Amino acid sequence: MTSTSRSTDSRTAIFSVVIALGSNLGNRQWYLRRAIEELRRVISVVRMSPLIETEPVDAPPPRFLNMVIVGHTTLTPEQLLASLQDIESRLGRRRTVRNAPRVIDLDLILHSAHMQRTETLTVPHPRYLQREFVMKPLRALRLPWRDPRTGQAIG
Repeated sequence: MTSTSRSTDSRTAIFSVVIALGSNLGNRQWYLRRAIEELRRVISVVRMSPLIETEPVDAPPPRFLNMVIVGHTTLTPEQLLASLQDIESRLGRRRTVRNAPRVIDLDLILHSAHMQRTETLTVPHPRYLQREFVMKPLRALRLPWRDPRTGQAIG
């Protein structure tokens, strides 16, 4: 991702973001549609990838439906992560064991060119370049962006 932010006025920065969505329980398409509706409250959605069906990675079956959305937000990475977790909770995701099947999974992949690592958040997502369920839909969007860590083209 080459841009860092732009301002509509001197107080409000607007950040480009990539969010990965996945679902492997229940009516997967319904959960993805509902998540997009909820995300529109915190992100101005600009592009949506096609849906792809994938085998779970480091998780038990069933298969996932995955996609990515690209948009803009005024939220910081921490605020956006909190919003994503709130949406997951409202849609019925229960965090029981790591990588358990889930009705919805929302991952913050990129937040402009931010690079940060805290106890609760790493941006860019630490494994997205190796995850075909993120990269295949992201490549479908043909974005002219580069990974802020590696400089690798992601579109």
